[in-house]
Amino acid sequence: MLTVHHLGISQSDRIVWLCEELEIPYALVRYDRDPVTRLAPAEYKALHPSGAAPVIQDGDVVLAESGAIIEYIIAKCGQGRLTIPADSPEFPDYLYWFHFANGSIMPSAMVGFVIGLLGGQDNGVAQALNGRGDNAFRMVDDRLAQAPYFAGQSFTAADIIMLFPLTTMRVFAPRDLTPYPNIRAYLARIAERPAFQRAMAKADPGFTMPMA
Repeated sequence: MLTVHHLGISQSDRIVWLCEELEIPYALVRYDRDPVTRLAPAEYKALHPSGAAPVIQDGDVVLAESGAIIEYIIAKCGQGRLTIPADSPEFPDYLYWFHFANGSIMPSAMVGFVIGLLGGQDNGVAQALNGRGDNAFRMVDDRLAQAPYFAGQSFTAADIIMLFPLTTMRVFAPRDLTPYPNIRAYLARIAERPAFQRAMAKADPGFTMPMA
């Protein structure tokens, strides 16, 4: 059986949600963050050389990286669900936003967060890097003004991987969503999904995800 190793309040909530959307059997092993460092505990870091969440096990396969895990599970268990065929007009948008999550919006947000911690907000380089984060959120809001989901009319794995930088990541890299009405409306739609509700109840019971 597929085992999802979930680090509390982390990117691995994506994988729990994916399994719930697909309604596939899986075992969930949950790990709390170190109370002092707030990082992954030693037993989680030992699961994979990356030392980071998420991690899954499937027989002899131990796999890390959100995008790789999502593609692996969909290829093995999805039966065509939560993805877009290559001949669909929505396929380019599906691909773009699937990779935008970890390739653009998350790095820009975390760079801005680190710059803030280092007190470097006033120099030109810091302002330029922070501007990338602002631009990324504007792009997301513009996209969600055009379509209900990132790929278009269909809910897909692009939504699953994109949700983390819009929600849980804001625990670590705060961002006010007041200027982004389409993101806020999107998050309200996602919050109504039964599979999302089940996933969050299992992955992080008692945690209030910043959905607005």
